[in-house]
Amino acid sequence: MKILWLNANLLLPLDKGGKLRTWHVMRHLAARHEITYLSFADPSERQSDRDGMREVCSRLETVPRTDPAKGTLRFYADAARYLLDPVPYGVAKYRSAAYRDRLMSLLSSTAFDVVVCDFLVPLVNMPERLPCPGILFTHNVEAEIWRRHAETAANPVARHLLGQQWRRMLRFEGDALRRFDRVLAVSDADRDTFARLYPGAVREPVHVVQTGVDTTYFAPAGAARTPAPHLVFTGSMDWLPNEDGMHYFVNDILPHIRASVPGATLSIIGRAPTPAVQKLAERAGIEVTGRVDDVRPHVAAGTVYVVPLRIGGGTRLKIFEAMSMSKAVVSTTIGAEGLPVTHGRDIVIADDPRMFAQAVVDLIRDEPARRRLETAARQLVVERYDWSAVGQDFEDALGSVCDTAMKRAS
Repeated sequence: MKILWLNANLLLPLDKGGKLRTWHVMRHLAARHEITYLSFADPSERQSDRDGMREVCSRLETVPRTDPAKGTLRFYADAARYLLDPVPYGVAKYRSAAYRDRLMSLLSSTAFDVVVCDFLVPLVNMPERLPCPGILFTHNVEAEIWRRHAETAANPVARHLLGQQWRRMLRFEGDALRRFDRVLAVSDADRDTFARLYPGAVREPVHVVQTGVDTTYFAPAGAARTPAPHLVFTGSMDWLPNEDGMHYFVNDILPHIRASVPGATLSIIGRAPTPAVQKLAERAGIEVTGRVDDVRPHVAAGTVYVVPLRIGGGTRLKIFEAMSMSKAVVSTTIGAEGLPVTHGRDIVIADDPRMFAQAVVDLIRDEPARRRLETAARQLVVERYDWSAVGQDFEDALGSVCDTAMKRAS
């Protein structure tokens, strides 16, 4: 197959869950198919990242674009320009004549078998009709993320603005589903949410591509743990759900943990921490690293891996990575949403701040119980969720769409 893959950014560095998922799927496809990858790229991005994309695509096309840093005056000024735009800000800010022109040039010069729209963002630059089948690869139910943002916002002005973005995303996402021959989701929970929010929107039943993990790369490490009980969170720290989750954890959960375990420390590992996240490092026993070349030593150093998210959608690849490294995970229901995990067997789920804190304390104090959870977690992902099976499932979905299009044309 000749595949045109549309995304907003390069996949390298692999510092976000969506990037990781797409990378492993594309790496599988690239062994047998010809992939042209079109995305924006910041001029400051490393040449090695551009060169590395050749591992998953035969042709790379990029359009220059620079995002203002979150939390800066330029960021807020840029966001203000879209207050009256009917398209949600998270999509509208990627509107680009240059991207659209490059896309139209590719579509007119090459007979692609299928177009993959990775996330909703590329849709703002796509034509109403494609000359070949189109697939929408969703990694979240975006409207649900914005709804949860609005519900958890304490400031009335922020709550109003976030609610406005939620309603715009609800309309945009529903219209997006109707435009594609097939929609792919990353969990049964997302599939069911699409059906609830947008009944009758999809042409074919939503196909679920499960989350995977590289169980060889994310293997249990023999490194010594830190002397004091140590908690770890990993994730892109410029993503609002992660930022909210860390503030929630530090302010509402960590004090209860330290009431029982005074020496407990916390590491927040991940790219581009916002100024608000960086400020958390001013508190005793809290480390904010920013981007690291390899998260594994940081995860290995943890006694318990925490996922205190209140906002989100899709699936949390970081949970599978921690589980693959035989780490005991405590998560909120939303944090583990869509993952085939079982409370008490391979993960602990807790939503109330005191209950979350108590679950962490119990695992710190009860080493045999923690070891049992760690063993079960590793066993689950090794036996059922290696990336090779996920990539094959994605390939089968592409082939099915192409076959259906050929039958209709004949």
